[in-house]
Amino acid sequence: MSPTHRAAVLGSPIAHSLSPDLHRAAYAEFGLTDWTYDRFEVDEAALPGFVEKLGPEWAGLSLTMPLKRAVIPLLDEITDTAASVEAVNTVVFTADGRRIGDNTDIPGMLAALRERGVERVERASILGAGATASSALAALSRICTGEVTAYVRSAARAAEMRGWGERLGVAVRTAAWEDAAGAFDAPLTVATTPAGTTDALAAAVPDRPGTLFDVLYEPWPTALAAAWADRGGAVVGGLDLLVHQAVLQVERMTGRAPAPLAAMRRAGAAALAAR
Repeated sequence: MSPTHRAAVLGSPIAHSLSPDLHRAAYAEFGLTDWTYDRFEVDEAALPGFVEKLGPEWAGLSLTMPLKRAVIPLLDEITDTAASVEAVNTVVFTADGRRIGDNTDIPGMLAALRERGVERVERASILGAGATASSALAALSRICTGEVTAYVRSAARAAEMRGWGERLGVAVRTAAWEDAAGAFDAPLTVATTPAGTTDALAAAVPDRPGTLFDVLYEPWPTALAAAWADRGGAVVGGLDLLVHQAVLQVERMTGRAPAPLAAMRRAGAAALAAR
């Protein structure tokens, strides 16, 4: 029997994605036996054709790199949250066939921080300046009352982050990557860089660190996260972010809430442990 509701994650590369494990766990908890969630290797060139072929059984899509901006011209509408960073990681198909783009990374970051007791900070630091850094800055715009310092590798990246700050209404100061150890003076540090990039900073973690939000989940823990925890600091990891943003995706796609956070986290942890 064909499923009556379908969803999937798209991206390139996509084989590593934990999204199917998380969403399927939610469907199981909800008893949605006629829902399926798959993964498809889709790049920017193939995206328009893929979307156009989707039938009425499709409820939604999750999008990862490099599709978060490429999908926007294909949509009927995007939320203010998605528009604030020009990035869509969630598409919901309405009953009348409209395609609505949203961004659950930003509220997912806030939910992951709130779970660890971080609801407001006076200052914050961001390591990196890519697409995830702009989402982090959007999240910080809602909880940081003071300045955000972004540690970047180039003048172009610095200008980009200051531009995002102006757009999002955040006071952004930029500093050279060589001075990144200074990030740890802030009560909250968000690491948004690829695996291995922050390893050399582990030795610079102070004796009484604040909170680290490291968006990686594989490998885990990162050298920085391990050093941070060893010194008694609070650590929020990439799996926390992944689960919280997926919870919001499930709720938007299925129309059911609350999504089963604990079951989804267990499924993600088990999938990682099996690798």
